[in-house]
Parts: sequence; structure tokens; C-alpha cells
Amino acid sequence: MSELTHFDAEGRAHMVDVSEKPVTDRVAVASGHLRMKPETLALIVEGRAKKGDVLGVARLAGIMGAKKTADLIPLCHPLPITKVALDLEPDESLPGIRITATVKTSGQTGVEMEALTAVSVAALTVYDMVKAVEKGMVIGEIRLVMKDGGKSGRYEAGREGAGA
Repeated sequence: MSELTHFDAEGRAHMVDVSEKPVTDRVAVASGHLRMKPETLALIVEGRAKKGDVLGVARLAGIMGAKKTADLIPLCHPLPITKVALDLEPDESLPGIRITATVKTSGQTGVEMEALTAVSVAALTVYDMVKAVEKGMVIGEIRLVMKDGGKSGRYEAGREGAGA
């Protein structure tokens, strides 16, 4: 396991100095889901939620969340994000909504936290918009699916043992 980079020699938290790192294209993909009752999912899919277009609002919230990551996570660098895309797909087999976020930048550090934040904020927004009809929804399995770029190269979930 590599050394933890957010702590100095005395064990104090600090922001990593990335000034010597080269600027490279970077991308990260994160995913998660929100489980709910089939009736709640139908309400969302059919556009009957009292607060409006649940998936459209959650998509915008996720984009905003990615852009605000450095304001929320203390040691994250503010980054010039070049792309944020969110997919929110109803899935009757959960039942619920599957969320995927893709974030890109050209910079000196990666966008994994921005992708994870986008998924989290989108899921919280769905919850907020339909909590009046179901408070027992469960947000889960938020994880990094893939990242590419920078010194550590490519990572793909489930391929840790394959040289990722």
C-alpha cells in the first residue's frame, strides 16, 4: 500500500503540493444507486413528483456538486473541470435509480473526488425530492469505477489484481 499523501511527516493533515506534477488529461467515472419502493420509482418515471422533474434536477445538482468539491472536501484542490456528465437511469430490478458520473479535466491532479461527489449529490437530491412519499430510501454502493491519467495511470474497479 502506498504512503498516505495527505499527511506530513508529523502526521498532520495538509494539502498535497502538485506544482511539480505535469498537466495531463484526466478522467474519472463513479457510480452509485438509490433503492426505493416500486411505487416511488413509478412516481419519478411518470413525472408525478410534486417537486417536478426529479432526474433533471438531480442531474444538475450532481454537476454543481462536482464543481463544488473543493469547497466540501477540505484537502481537495480546486480544479478546472472540463466536463461533467451524469446518467440517472431508472432500474426496476433494484428498484431505484442507478447513477453514473463522468468528470474530466486537464490538470495536475485527478477528478476522482469530483465524480464521487457528483454521484452523492445527485442521489441526495433524488432523496430530497421524493422523501415526502418515502423516507426509507437507501443510497448505496457509491464507488470509483474508473480513473485514468496522471502518475498512477489507469484504474478500473474489479481489476486491482490485473496491474491496474
